[in-house]
Amino acid sequence: MTAKSTTVVWSANPNFPLNSSATLFISSSGELKLTPSSSSSAPNLWPSSIRNTSSVLFLQEDGNLVYGNWNSFLNPTDTYLPTQNITGTNLTSGNGKFHFDSNTLYFNGNDSYFTFSQNALQRLEETGEVTQVNGRFLSSDFGEKGKLRRMKLDEDGNMRIYSFDISAKNWTIVWQAVNQLCTIHGTCGTNSICMYDTSTTQTSCVCPPGFRKDTSKSCVRKIPLMTKESKSSKYLPLDFVSFTGVGNQTDLKALSFSSCEKNCSDKNDCLGFLFKYDGTGYCVLVLEKLLYGYWSPGTEFVMYLRVDSRENDISNFRGMTSLMETSCPVRISLPFPPEESKTTTRNIVIISTIFAAELISGVFFFWAFLKKYIKYRDMARTFGLEVMPAIGPKRFSFSEIKNATNDFTDKIGKGGFGDVYKGKLSDGRVVAVKCLKNVKGGDAEFWAEVTIIARMHHLNLVRLWGFCAEKGRRILVYEYVPNGSLGEFLFQKAPIQSPDEQKPILDWNIRYRIALGVARAIAYLHEECLEWVLHCDIKPENILLGDDFCPKVSDFGLAKLKKKEEMMTMSRFRGTPGYVAPEWTKADPITPKADVYSFGLVLLEIVSGSRNFEHHNSKVESDQWFFPAWAFDKVFKDMNVDDILDPRIKQSYDSRAHFDLVNRMVKTAMWCIQDRPDARPSMGKVAKMLEGTVEIIEPKKPTIFFLSEE
Repeated sequence: MTAKSTTVVWSANPNFPLNSSATLFISSSGELKLTPSSSSSAPNLWPSSIRNTSSVLFLQEDGNLVYGNWNSFLNPTDTYLPTQNITGTNLTSGNGKFHFDSNTLYFNGNDSYFTFSQNALQRLEETGEVTQVNGRFLSSDFGEKGKLRRMKLDEDGNMRIYSFDISAKNWTIVWQAVNQLCTIHGTCGTNSICMYDTSTTQTSCVCPPGFRKDTSKSCVRKIPLMTKESKSSKYLPLDFVSFTGVGNQTDLKALSFSSCEKNCSDKNDCLGFLFKYDGTGYCVLVLEKLLYGYWSPGTEFVMYLRVDSRENDISNFRGMTSLMETSCPVRISLPFPPEESKTTTRNIVIISTIFAAELISGVFFFWAFLKKYIKYRDMARTFGLEVMPAIGPKRFSFSEIKNATNDFTDKIGKGGFGDVYKGKLSDGRVVAVKCLKNVKGGDAEFWAEVTIIARMHHLNLVRLWGFCAEKGRRILVYEYVPNGSLGEFLFQKAPIQSPDEQKPILDWNIRYRIALGVARAIAYLHEECLEWVLHCDIKPENILLGDDFCPKVSDFGLAKLKKKEEMMTMSRFRGTPGYVAPEWTKADPITPKADVYSFGLVLLEIVSGSRNFEHHNSKVESDQWFFPAWAFDKVFKDMNVDDILDPRIKQSYDSRAHFDLVNRMVKTAMWCIQDRPDARPSMGKVAKMLEGTVEIIEPKKPTIFFLSEE
């Protein structure tokens, strides 16, 4: 069964390829047979013995191959098709190393490495939705009917949803279960370390110091480890490296570094230990085998690898800060003062002459140093960035940025962080170039923050491709998202004269998918990425819409480059409180719950199509107007949700089809904008509330906190 001649979605004999002499026939007893030849003694290679009264084998429109009461949907190989039930079936990858049981991905039989929460998957819908037993999640083409889709367990161990692009005539990946490919077990072999290149999204397997390549993915020791005596071995530090083979680890807590090292040295089968430098004294001994190693700057451990004392290799896995810091100690020796003696005129002249000569020489060399310093300062900064790890974001020169943007002529946006220009790189990619302003810190600090941002990968986050740090300039290069911001769609006032500039009106399903996509992206920033990040500036202008209205959150990770006072100013919209949480106006610490508050306000604006502080024909005085409080009364007191809906699409509101969806969005928003941070849910729970996988109780009425404080 194929969508194209080269796209196989089911196979009767994946492990036994046949030639042209093979035969498929129905025997006189009603058994469906697939044999390598027409000989009566040839074995039947059909996956199961099938006897039916039916004499017809036919392919249905949905891709299901049916023979009597047998069908291929109940016997999948490595692919699910739309409307095919997932529960109760299993997939096996083409190479036989991975399988999926509708809830968990396994490597080599029973080694699990990814689980879909606690709910088994139920089916892949025609709209691209993947239904769970107790909820659902969406792929990135967001419910557009008429597309061909398939869910496949690929040979690299990742579960992916593919969508067929009719115009380009190829399959594109619209969702994948595992974003950090190095966490898939078996990506690299024993003793090997997996490294993920964010620029190419490819993995590579490298050997740690003291090891060499054995097979294509495994490594062996150069010098065998003699562990009977602790003096015969030593430890090499591998920064940002972890080995996650759970079955061969022992966790020891509250130990000092020396105690952790001694515990490993006392065990003959200990191959090294992982240690946390966070004050907890967390120690993990790695025993017997080095399995599932990977390198990531977000790893909290340092791996101390045990090698033979004769090993001459040194560690090539060092911390990021060691590349940015330069230590140039200078030893200064001062002579002891001479013993007191009679001072003669000759001695005074000699000493004075020497002192004057040294003073003049010092002034001359200091002047020469200043002159050279100005010349080589920029060169030193550039060199400092050139030696950064190759897997980081691409560094562009200012001349490259200037050429790409045609000397910054096409300005497409302006925000609190700086102006944004449209550009085109030499390789043809269209980009959005953000020129940052008022950025604190030096080159090393800026590069460190940019590296963290570039490591964040999510379907609903704008991708950072590179940066420029030259002569005090701070520039970020992002992927270009063509459809503009969510605010441009929600807050159109009067019709625009040019039809080309008129934005389409978003229907209820698209608005829901935008809200859910943004919630998942922020939950990823808070809870799932290697280093959690606060956004601090969530608003419709920072939510961009790509193809098929796929939402992409922008300006994440930039908050650390600004001071708190500057972020407070940026978070306000036209002088009003805007999207800022109450704790921003106080001395309270800023937590992820501040982002939850801002998201709740945006969620209400998605429902209403207007700003939270714009008047809605209410009798309340304008300086006391607060849309969330008014909306709460309409929905939960008057039981009239129609009054808060966007009037442009109110006529398309179907109480039977849309009430549950809109009510869920409003309830979730009300919980997000509670005054007390501890009363707000986490963003992970917010996403589940929107999905409908958790029950939402009736919220408390939100208050306009800044008025009460005045």
